[in-house]
Amino acid sequence: MIAYFLLVHRYPAQFKRLFEAIYQAGNQYVIHVDKSSGEALANDIASFLQPYQGVAILDPQNALWGGYSLVDAELRGMARLLEMDGRWTHYINLSGQDFPLKSQNYIRQFFAANPGRQFIRALDQRQERPDTLNRISHRFTEEHGKLTPGAARPYPAGSTPFIGTQWKAVTRSFCEYVCHDRRADSFKTFYRNSFIADEAFFQTVMMNGGDHGIVMNDDLRMIDWVPDGDIKLRPRNYDERDIDRLRASPDLFARKFDAETDTTILSLLERHLCSEAANIYRPAAAFSSLPDVVAA
Repeated sequence: MIAYFLLVHRYPAQFKRLFEAIYQAGNQYVIHVDKSSGEALANDIASFLQPYQGVAILDPQNALWGGYSLVDAELRGMARLLEMDGRWTHYINLSGQDFPLKSQNYIRQFFAANPGRQFIRALDQRQERPDTLNRISHRFTEEHGKLTPGAARPYPAGSTPFIGTQWKAVTRSFCEYVCHDRRADSFKTFYRNSFIADEAFFQTVMMNGGDHGIVMNDDLRMIDWVPDGDIKLRPRNYDERDIDRLRASPDLFARKFDAETDTTILSLLERHLCSEAANIYRPAAAFSSLPDVVAA
């Protein structure tokens, strides 16, 4: 079984289509609706989810882009999922603007064929992304809906910073480790005052302690990164012109989509999820190009 954590802050109709596409009895689901999105959106989603089993909604908090509040929401979601059911084996996080490229049957087959593997992008930040070290070299304070940079500070001695993306598919054992093992506490303290912690905290915890098996440098997401000013890159919204590429992708999910701009692409993907290609896992054909593992 799979455990899902979903971050939602807008587009409730699109979230409902995503949820219906990933729902399968036996799986577990925790949803966090950003507090800043307002009661109307939160109530709409809560009403929609009421008939489904294995679903919980976290107490809402403001989740600021770039802030540790995103990590905090995910840690609370992981902990809630661990409490809800003892049988799920893998955890996947999604945003409300993601969509699956494979069915739940396929995804279960995939993880059964890849036991113990962690699917998370993890690069040595000093060696491969030194341009991002300013995110951890100074203290950042998150308050009143914004991040304020502060004084310089050293990185924890004996540890190596890692960086990747916010997205992951990891094992239950790692969720237990990062939520409850005391060896993760010092990283929680440090990254609480960092910038864009959601792209570094989980990678750093995984690569600096504990036995987490084989760590794949892959988040199983199809994302088309495009330039966007000072942010440098952002995920392009897929539309119906991308359907052939999306159908052919070996990835499990894609992001991102904007149903207010193009709803046809979601309809095409919903049809695709009923196809044999989206339901039957063939490892030699579909995942022969998985990248090399990162040294754990």
